[in-house]
Amino acid sequence: MRVLSPATPQQTIEALASIPDALAWIGLFRPNAAALADLQTEFDLHPLAIEDAVGAHQRPKLERYGDVLFVVLRAAFYVDEREEVEFGELHLFVGPNFVVSVRHSAKPDLSVVRRRMEGDPRLLALGPIAALYGIMDAVVDQYAPVVAGLETDIDEIEAQVFEGDPSVSRRIYELSQEVLDFQRATLPLTAMLQTLRETYGKGEGNLELKRAFRDVADHVAVVNERVDGFRQTLREILTVNATLVAQRQNEDMKKLAETSNHQNDEVKKISAWAAIFFAPTVVTGIYGMNFDYMPELHFAWSYPAALGLMVGLSVGLYASFKKRGWL
Repeated sequence: MRVLSPATPQQTIEALASIPDALAWIGLFRPNAAALADLQTEFDLHPLAIEDAVGAHQRPKLERYGDVLFVVLRAAFYVDEREEVEFGELHLFVGPNFVVSVRHSAKPDLSVVRRRMEGDPRLLALGPIAALYGIMDAVVDQYAPVVAGLETDIDEIEAQVFEGDPSVSRRIYELSQEVLDFQRATLPLTAMLQTLRETYGKGEGNLELKRAFRDVADHVAVVNERVDGFRQTLREILTVNATLVAQRQNEDMKKLAETSNHQNDEVKKISAWAAIFFAPTVVTGIYGMNFDYMPELHFAWSYPAALGLMVGLSVGLYASFKKRGWL
């Protein structure tokens, strides 16, 4: 149960010294090095861990410095409107009788974990490591809505691919990056939980801790399997989309070729008829010249000969073009 609620870290340190077998939980939000100086001295926190906690942007990890555990976790939250996974970085110092939590984002809300521990004396009796379990359990539980959001968007993308939406390729790529970032937050937890189970699961007294961390590990395994499945699905969707795009391009090229061939056929027909009509024009043009000396103009058979020549040329050209398939 909660005994005191000191207003400052220094008051918490003083109260911890005066109450035997007490557990102190100090929560800080985006502290600087100066804010952690007193805690570093009092709890013998390693300078490298302090540097990581102040600088943030760390990968999930678990490190031991003497009898103090330094744990980095990345809480995840899915923003469906932007199809983005947002992360909240959380650093924890877990010692023999204290827990120092350093948050670099508004989420996760650790007050839920505190109330859970205060309402469960059996869990609280397990000590500071129980607080670590509670925090990890809360962080992993919040992965479920992220998995559900990603799954919904992947289903939408699958439908979008077969609808032929040209913007789907970009959406697949961007969602693949979000899945990859999420996997970077969840994948290291498997090894971390295995270490915790091996370290704190020895002995009958710690059997409950071992079970607790195993339960969290099971949830993490499910998340990792789903996320890995998402990556494979997105790769397959991208391949299918590329295939469908290539098919549509081939169909467009085929239609373009058919159109071009049709146009060529029309041009051939026009050209053939133009040549057929041009032949009589040549004959009439020649005999339409006003030359004084054109002896054939005075022959009695000149007119029918000219008509026969025009008809013969036209019929000959028609037959030639018909044979070539132009008409």
